[in-house]
Amino acid sequence: MRSFHCRAVRLDGFRALSACLGTVLGTVLGAALGTALAMPAMASTLPSATQTTLSAQTRDQAGRTQAQLSISVAGEDGLPASGAVVIEDGGRQLGGAALDAKGEAQVTLGLLPGSHALRAVYAGDGAHQASASEVSAVTAQSSSTPDFAVSVNPASLSLVAGQTGTVIASVTPVNAAALTAPMFVTLSCSGFPDQSSCSFTPENVEILPNATAPINSSMVIATQAQPTHGTGALTPPKMGGHSVDWAVLLPGVLGLAGMGFAARRRRWLNRLSLLGLMALVTVLGTTACSPLYNYYNHGPPYNLPTPAGSYTLTITAQSSNGVTATTHTTPLALTVKSQY
Repeated sequence: MRSFHCRAVRLDGFRALSACLGTVLGTVLGAALGTALAMPAMASTLPSATQTTLSAQTRDQAGRTQAQLSISVAGEDGLPASGAVVIEDGGRQLGGAALDAKGEAQVTLGLLPGSHALRAVYAGDGAHQASASEVSAVTAQSSSTPDFAVSVNPASLSLVAGQTGTVIASVTPVNAAALTAPMFVTLSCSGFPDQSSCSFTPENVEILPNATAPINSSMVIATQAQPTHGTGALTPPKMGGHSVDWAVLLPGVLGLAGMGFAARRRRWLNRLSLLGLMALVTVLGTTACSPLYNYYNHGPPYNLPTPAGSYTLTITAQSSNGVTATTHTTPLALTVKSQY
C-alpha cells in the first residue's frame, strides 16, 4: 500500500490541503487508467474459446461396420485451431488424429457390433481452449464371422523431441466363439515422422476360441533429440585432415604436373602422366578423401532431431488364415515439440 506525504512550504493550511489532495487524486486516477488500458491487452492473450463439430456416416463392408468421421474445430478468434482430436465412444478412446491447416480431420474407424455414442474431443493449443462435440449415435451390424477390432489408449500423445511415450493397443475379439483354432494378430505402425520409431510388446497377440476380453500390447514411440551444443556433435568431422595425407598427395600432384609439362615434348610421358592421373583419382575415391567412404566408416556427422509438428499415425492389426487376410486400422495423434 503506497503512502502519500504532503508538506506545505510557505502555504497556508487550505492551499496545502488542496495540493495534497490533488497529488493523491492524480496518482490514483493515473494508476486506474493504466490498469484499464492494460486489461484489453491481457485479455487478448487468453486462449480463445472453440467449437468442435462431428459428422458421422457409417457403411457396412464385408460383415463389418465402418464409421467415416469428419471433425472440425473453429476458434472464436477466427484462426484455425491446431493440435489433436480424440474420438471417444462412451468415454472410451478409440483413436486420434491431427488437425490440418484448416482445423479439420477425417477419421475412419471400425466399430464393434452394437450401439455407439461417438464424440470428438479437442485438446486445445496455445491459442485455443479445449472443447468437445455433441454425441453422435451410430449402430454397427452384427456378424457371425470371427473378427476383431483395434483401438489405442491414449489416442493422442505429446512428446518433446528426444522423449519416448507408451500407448496401449487393444485387440478386441469379435465372434470368437466361431473360432475352431486360435487367431493370431500382428501389430504394426506407419506414418511416423523422420527420426522416430515404434515397437510393440508383444508384436503378435493370440485370440483364443470363445475369448471376449481385449488383448493388450504395449506400444513404445521413440523420438530423436537435438544434439547438444558445446560437445562438438554439431560439427561434421573433417575429412582427410591428417598432415600425412598432404605429405603423400602434394608430391604426387606436383609430380604429375611436371610430367604433364614434359609430356609436350615426349609422347611416352604423355601416356604415363595419363595413367598416373587415373591412379591418383582412384586412390582419392577409395580413401578417406571420399565423402561416401567417410560416411560408411564414420557415420553421419550428427543425428538429426525428430521434426516438430502434429502427425496422424496409423496402427494396423492384421490376421491371416493362410487364404485371406483380415486387416483393421485405427489412427493415433502424435505431437512432437521442439526442445528449444
